[in-house]
Amino acid sequence: MTTVSYQIYNMITVYSKNNCPFCDRAKALLESKGIPFNTIMMEDQPNAREFLIDQGLRSVPQIFKDGVLLPGGYQGLADKDEDFFNTLKG
Repeated sequence: MTTVSYQIYNMITVYSKNNCPFCDRAKALLESKGIPFNTIMMEDQPNAREFLIDQGLRSVPQIFKDGVLLPGGYQGLADKDEDFFNTLKG
């Protein structure tokens, strides 16, 4: 079986699902900071779930920058300072 990577490089990628308040908060936080991101909805892309499981991840939101996991989901983002968000913009 071929593994499909759903990472989009040079951008933030948020793995999300419907009716997920933490997913909505993470995306709203990124929007409020002016940071563009791509959303991968788990319901729309079944192989995305497999990808996250292969990474040892079992929950959403999961947030990646240039293919590297930004740990902690929404709470991980919420704990960051403005300098961190400025680096995401560049």
